[in-house]
Amino acid sequence: MINFLDLKGINKSFEPELSEAIRRVVNSGWYLLGEEVKSFEKEYAEFIGTKHCIGVANGLDAFRLILRAYVELGFMKEGDEIIVPANTYIATILAITDNRLVPVLVEPNINTYNIDPFLIESRITERTKGIMIVHLYGQNAMHPEIKRVVEKYNLKLIEDNAQAQGAYYGNFRTGSLGNAAGHSFYPGKNLGALGDAGAVTTNNDELADAIRALANYGSKKKYENIYQGLNSRLDEIQAAVLRVKLKRLDFDNQKRREVAQYYCDNIKNTAILLPSTINYQPSTNLSHVWHLFVIRHSNREQLQNYLAEKGIQTLIHYPIPPHKQIAYKDLNNDTLPITEKIHSEVLSLPISPVISDAEIRYIVETINNF
Repeated sequence: MINFLDLKGINKSFEPELSEAIRRVVNSGWYLLGEEVKSFEKEYAEFIGTKHCIGVANGLDAFRLILRAYVELGFMKEGDEIIVPANTYIATILAITDNRLVPVLVEPNINTYNIDPFLIESRITERTKGIMIVHLYGQNAMHPEIKRVVEKYNLKLIEDNAQAQGAYYGNFRTGSLGNAAGHSFYPGKNLGALGDAGAVTTNNDELADAIRALANYGSKKKYENIYQGLNSRLDEIQAAVLRVKLKRLDFDNQKRREVAQYYCDNIKNTAILLPSTINYQPSTNLSHVWHLFVIRHSNREQLQNYLAEKGIQTLIHYPIPPHKQIAYKDLNNDTLPITEKIHSEVLSLPISPVISDAEIRYIVETINNF
């Protein structure tokens, strides 16, 4: 059986450094807001290319805290609108509605699956305060048109970098392109912890200060609370684990690009729609870190069942778009045909830094025989 993601194998590849890092924390006797978190925040900020990194409990909290900080600082208020891609994981939208802001869903480009930059301006109103772009599946979503719109309407640009740690837009890393970015270190991410973990990156001192306080019960000084905050802190063990893995992230992302290149070069089944690789080669293009390798097929269920019978585990990212979820009944009647088509056809193939050549050859051969 070829697992979709061999997390055990990935973590084993970091030994003995991983176990040593965990043991170091256990033996220190200090488990929250300590030196490991401080060191990881410094190292990750340098990696992304921002002035600040604030470790938080998970990726959703990272997005919630960014928007909450903007509300507390007076840049946003209840009822303000945030432009967001319709084709995304629901966490992006949950963060908006959690702050009593209004998500305005914009269709993706059918080739990139990321928000269509040229549809954004038509959705802007007097209540629009920000755009949240999602670097979906590991591919940069930033575009000159987005920059133009942000500057024209004086909007906040927030990045959902949960799936794209290490990707580039030109000479800059994703996560450093806007006013702030949220990051997830869920175990299956390219930079994954051994549990839930996340971070916010930003160059804005005031915003970073507010987010750090909000994540710590609204407190800058113990027992003194300036905000009605929450408890969302990166713990020492997860920070120590992430420090070990961060050192190898660029190398591991390149391994993913090589796997993606092999898939793109060798899957010849004409019924399979491969990720768009127009004008670039996956193995040399740094704007994509291939968190997921997503194909499309008009009869996805049949293909997925066939692959399962052949011992290949696949997943669907994502089967139900946010606007069709019960949680958002008020959006259920929205018509977003491109998003709905994508969600009905996508299928994610196994990809990781530890997948073997024999496994990817077998996957390709099996798909070509479908």
